[in-house]
Amino acid sequence: MSDENHLKLLRLLEENPDMSQRELSRRLGISLGKTNYCLKELLRGGLIKIQNFKNSHNKLAYAYLLTPAGVSTKAELTLRFLKIKVGEYKTLKAEIEQLQQEAERFTAVSRYSSHINRSHIK
Repeated sequence: MSDENHLKLLRLLEENPDMSQRELSRRLGISLGKTNYCLKELLRGGLIKIQNFKNSHNKLAYAYLLTPAGVSTKAELTLRFLKIKVGEYKTLKAEIEQLQQEAERFTAVSRYSSHINRSHIK
């Protein structure tokens, strides 16, 4: 699982621990089988624990709770992802500024050319 999906899954579980695997799958855009596999990996890694609702009418109802290690891992992934996104933002911002300068030059040249063409027509 990519770090981005790993972070998304941990965030979803922290926000809504009783979210079903089907809903997690839908929100992550991955198959139900892959969601189940990812949850088992998080469980094996000690990042989540599973609580079964014994009094639930739905015997498959579980809560996926982040452990202290899960909270720590989520924080580390958040910082790593933030650094990546800030880098992407800076690159994109520089590219946008360059495109704006090119567009301004093109607009100026286009106006000049249009003015020259009109003066030749007269």
